[in-house]
Amino acid sequence: MTYAVKEMFLTLQGEGVHAGRRAVFLRFAGCNLWSGREQDRESAICRFCDTDFVGTDGDGGGKFVDAESLAGSALGFWGEGEQGRYIVITGGEPMLQIDDALVDALHARGFTIAVETNGTLPAHPGIDWVCVSPKAGSEVVQRTGNELKLVWPQPSPGHGIADVEQMEGWAFDHLLIQPLDDPRAADNAQAAVDLVMARPRWRLSLQSHKYLGLR
Repeated sequence: MTYAVKEMFLTLQGEGVHAGRRAVFLRFAGCNLWSGREQDRESAICRFCDTDFVGTDGDGGGKFVDAESLAGSALGFWGEGEQGRYIVITGGEPMLQIDDALVDALHARGFTIAVETNGTLPAHPGIDWVCVSPKAGSEVVQRTGNELKLVWPQPSPGHGIADVEQMEGWAFDHLLIQPLDDPRAADNAQAAVDLVMARPRWRLSLQSHKYLGLR
């Protein structure tokens, strides 16, 4: 299988339970909820994405002819040292491309594998940390995992309090609310705080990499 990678780089995880952890970020090209083109945004299921996942022209990106070459490139970004190897596979939608060969190749190089997915496709069973970020208007089939990260509020219909109550019945270890980063960021942050104060099973997640100027 050929893998289409938008970009790959070494940074700190900026969000969620593992915020602050050193990680290789592997961003796959392509998504099943938006084409990535601005002219299609208003008709897309997910309309608030702030990530460029179109093409393979980013730093560290390209088309990799097999899992071994992609895993080897990831190891090169990690650099020296075997301890704590951690890779976050994201997108776009990473489950469009993750397969047995890639999971095996990354594990063979000592990586703990995390994925950030919209949950509309089943997560590969070999992934070590599953973070699902549901998008309003989509059908979430991956209702188990380590981390449920809900961007709040969402601009399209759906994902009101009733949806939050339903999500509390899904089998996740951690429930996180993350303020939507748009021109109403201050109001969104307050809405997220209010939800956590009212529903203490949830925790607030902030995009710390943006405050630190990291990718």
